Amino acid sequence: MVPFAGWTLPLHYGQGHLQSHLHTRRHCSLFDVSHMLQTLVYGRDRIRFMESLVVGDIAELKPGQGTLTLLTNEKGGITDDLIVTNTSENHLYVVSNAACADKDLAILRDRAAQLQATGSDVHLEVSDNALLALQGSPSMARVLQAGLSDDLAKLSFMNSIATTVFGVPGCRVTRCGYTGEDGVEISVPAGRAVELAEQLLGVPDVWLAGLAARDSLRLEAGLCLYGNDIDETVTPAEAGLMWTLGKRRRAAMDFPGAAVIMAQVKEKPRRRRMAIAWAGAGQLPFTSLYPHIPGTVTSGCPSPCLGKNIAMGYVEAAHSRAGTELTVEVRKKQHPAVITKMPFVPTQYYMAK
Repeated sequence: MVPFAGWTLPLHYGQGHLQSHLHTRRHCSLFDVSHMLQTLVYGRDRIRFMESLVVGDIAELKPGQGTLTLLTNEKGGITDDLIVTNTSENHLYVVSNAACADKDLAILRDRAAQLQATGSDVHLEVSDNALLALQGSPSMARVLQAGLSDDLAKLSFMNSIATTVFGVPGCRVTRCGYTGEDGVEISVPAGRAVELAEQLLGVPDVWLAGLAARDSLRLEAGLCLYGNDIDETVTPAEAGLMWTLGKRRRAAMDFPGAAVIMAQVKEKPRRRRMAIAWAGAGQLPFTSLYPHIPGTVTSGCPSPCLGKNIAMGYVEAAHSRAGTELTVEVRKKQHPAVITKMPFVPTQYYMAK
């Protein structure tokens, strides 16, 4: 157990990190991610409220559809990355990072108060639900379908339904996750979370997994960790996250930091988040690139699936082409490395036919 964002969380369970990581890729694992902040946004002006804070096109989301988006500041930096879902129940469902929970909630509440003062209809509710992530292809769908009356085959990646799961009512199932695998996150009333977890763990294919596997899985999938790979000093253009900006939002430039971000798009950012791999010994996670190609590694670990070291970091744009050779420094020892493409391991996100 380790401290994380004010919580005490499991780093790994009895089977260990490597076995847990590989089991998630080959079967499926259950992660307790109840430390994440879950917020519900109500009112007829809820979309205008959310779009005043984030870069995504929330208005275009169909009922039940969600998107990864970014809270930005006036300098174009990323305050947090979060998932916003336009539920079929006439509210927005927002999941934010635990490490950013306090500042995110302050931003949301301040903005809501500003809009309410001008007569807008918007109000927030912080959910006390637990959040369980069942991740892994191909077992996840088979395991979960046994406890659903809804047809999981109709639920595409980044879509969400309110439903009963293994007899537990009041759940929200969202087809998403942080592993690169087909998976879901289940928001479940806290008082019945243990019951649901035990039901899922009653299937031999399902193992418990902790923070260590969650981190190595997301890195293989090329996904950012807030506070490491992105923060308030990094813009969406530098982070390779411009795909989160809706076309309408780019044209309107009506989100925080729009002028800075769109200027970077036009002029090209000076640095870019890139994938780096090398076969030499030594673990990261924090090191630097050798000075002849200035840059910084932000996340890294030995890849359980690839059998080599992988990392993400920021490299000067002039040296960011895939195939560029460079040197990483780990504990004062230098290793030859190469810039590669992300994700390191192909993702298995499910798109309904």
